Amino acid sequence: HVQLVESGGGSVQAGGSLKLSCVLSGKFMSRCGMGWYRQSPGKERELVSSIKNVDDTITSADSVKGRFTIFWDKSKNTVYLQMDSLKTEDTAVYYCAADLRIHLGPCRQYWGQGTQVTVS
Repeated sequence: HVQLVESGGGSVQAGGSLKLSCVLSGKFMSRCGMGWYRQSPGKERELVSSIKNVDDTITSADSVKGRFTIFWDKSKNTVYLQMDSLKTEDTAVYYCAADLRIHLGPCRQYWGQGTQVTVS
């Protein structure tokens, strides 16, 4: 049973910073990558930033480049999202995702419960 638990969300004024954390626990064979997505009311869930396990390649949305930084502590199965220079349009529920191989076969995506980020 895999579990992803996010923390660090909250309310902040525009221009401020927040740091999200996501801890992965449970049994799995291997990890293909981890990342952060977000969803605001009336919009589809979108990728914020992700990182691949094999070579730490990072993919980020254009809207957050230069402001958000994804990094992880592999030994702790924890991924972080440092968010600086926050804008009101960053307001959303942020979800942690992990691409995991539970059994032989391709990686599948697993989700956390989400954490609210509100920028005013």
